[in-house]
Amino acid sequence: MYHAEMPPIGTAEAWRRAARGFLAQNIPPDAILWNNECAAPDLFASEARPPSGGEVQVPRGFVTLADKVVWHSDPNRFARLYGFLWRLRSERGLMSDRADADMARLRHMEKSVSRCQHKMKAFVRFRELGAADAPRRSFAAWFEPTHHTVEPTATFFARRFADMDWRILTPDVSAIFEGGQLRFEPGQPRPDLPEDASEALWITYFCNIFNPARLKVQAMQSEMPKKYWQNMPEAVAIPDLIASAPARARAMAEAAPTLPPLRAVRVQTRLPAANPVWQGAAGGLPEAINSCTRCPLHRSATQAVPGEGPTDAALMIVGEQPGDHEDLAGRPFVGPAGQLFDQLAAEAGLPRQAAYVTNAVKHFKFTPRGRRRIHQRPDGSEIQHCKIWLRAELEQVRPRLVLALGATATQALLGSGADILRRRGTIEHRADGTPVLITLHPSYLLRSPDPEQRSRDTESLCADLRLAADWLRIDAVKHRRD
Repeated sequence: MYHAEMPPIGTAEAWRRAARGFLAQNIPPDAILWNNECAAPDLFASEARPPSGGEVQVPRGFVTLADKVVWHSDPNRFARLYGFLWRLRSERGLMSDRADADMARLRHMEKSVSRCQHKMKAFVRFRELGAADAPRRSFAAWFEPTHHTVEPTATFFARRFADMDWRILTPDVSAIFEGGQLRFEPGQPRPDLPEDASEALWITYFCNIFNPARLKVQAMQSEMPKKYWQNMPEAVAIPDLIASAPARARAMAEAAPTLPPLRAVRVQTRLPAANPVWQGAAGGLPEAINSCTRCPLHRSATQAVPGEGPTDAALMIVGEQPGDHEDLAGRPFVGPAGQLFDQLAAEAGLPRQAAYVTNAVKHFKFTPRGRRRIHQRPDGSEIQHCKIWLRAELEQVRPRLVLALGATATQALLGSGADILRRRGTIEHRADGTPVLITLHPSYLLRSPDPEQRSRDTESLCADLRLAADWLRIDAVKHRRD
């Protein structure tokens, strides 16, 4: 009977060396008594030592399996591994035979060791030792692994905490990392580690990330077994967190925002279709407007009339729609109403060339009467279809002030064109905060049959234009100060 004693440190290498020697000498498993140096000597074992040397070839998968199983706490692990290794010589495909009892047992032990290594990486809690101004900070931790996993897991901590000294003390084997060198020493009783000031901060952090609404006690204890709690500072808070979880979950539910009504989903679904956004290149906007067929007006109009003027203008003037002259010329505000507006604007100090001029609706709407084309006011659907172009022009120019001429422009810009006579001369704001000064359309003055009323309305329009000029001057001063 051969006696093979495995040391507690360097066990994996010692077992491989001994197993290689036994196998090379064709020594069967039942002739070997495997033992740990820490275990009591066997009365039936002889003093025969394992033969040294020898070359054997084994599957790579067995080497990986043995490097895990050799750290299991089962005292028969060495004999199980050698017995399986002995069978591998004559049983091809044994490594892939999941129904084999020995293979299943070794795989189970391999899994247990891997799980123990994972727990060690997750639940080791260091406490700082030594002076804070020392060249290298020093830490120590006490841990009680289920299996002999300190040695195979220590390299993980050496990589992760390479810039500090640390030691992981266990009853089995202790890992010491000092000056960048890792070594192992025999295990020792649990030491009295000093209090660590950072533990209070860690407990506070743990309590704040604890989600009472997702508490599953059994699952938590499965992932964080109670046997590790005694070495984890945050474990002191776990009982209170579990006890208060139902009340905290109810409070969270009561404080949660209410869900929107079902109709909100339908409204939001339709919103992009109702308010489309043009996403083409800035230089392609006039061409896109010219090719617009979003409403029936394009069928009878000569052409679309996009806006014109400086794209960095401080003032954008928005009229109703192109008239007969604009439809033929393809430019806004060139007819009688436009000429009247240019005259009044110049008198008020608003040069037409400095403003971006456009219309709420880009096509001319009219009713043919003989050889004449009689102006028709756009309806709500036609205004809505043209909003995509007006929004694109506003986004391109980003004016500091918009001048809305008449009800159609006001409706397109602010959502309602009602009660224009009362609202004229006032500044309202779009949803994005852009100020809009409401005033009368010059064509309204041209169509007025009462000379006195037309004179009063003309004066009102002039006053609004002067107000726009003053507003822009004051805003320019504020802009320069900012």
